[in-house]
Amino acid sequence: QVQLVESGGGLVQPGGSLRLSCAASGDILSVIAAGWYRQAPGKQRELVAAFTSGGRTNYAPSVEGRFTISRDNAKNTVYLQMNSLKPEDTAIYYCYADLTYYNGALYVRGNDFWGQGTQVTVSS
Repeated sequence: QVQLVESGGGLVQPGGSLRLSCAASGDILSVIAAGWYRQAPGKQRELVAAFTSGGRTNYAPSVEGRFTISRDNAKNTVYLQMNSLKPEDTAIYYCYADLTYYNGALYVRGNDFWGQGTQVTVSS
């Protein structure tokens, strides 16, 4: 079974930087799409950055120019580099993936894999 494990969250001062990692384990054939959502208390979950199935990157207007999504296919890992952090970036960040993998018998597609979430707090 495929699992996504997140790391890199923490407490940072305004203007600081963090890099989140999302590592997928399992016999993965290909990643079709992947990205990051965030959710703050009392607010709607929002998509902040993503790789589309066509290999393009998309960003929420509030983070474009500050955040960068990247990936290392050899390590089956997706990253989110967050620079110039603001207090309004405070949230739990979740990675997701749409991928094909070997389940022990067949190569199958799964589009609902999620990381466990990592807390990002931006405060002075």
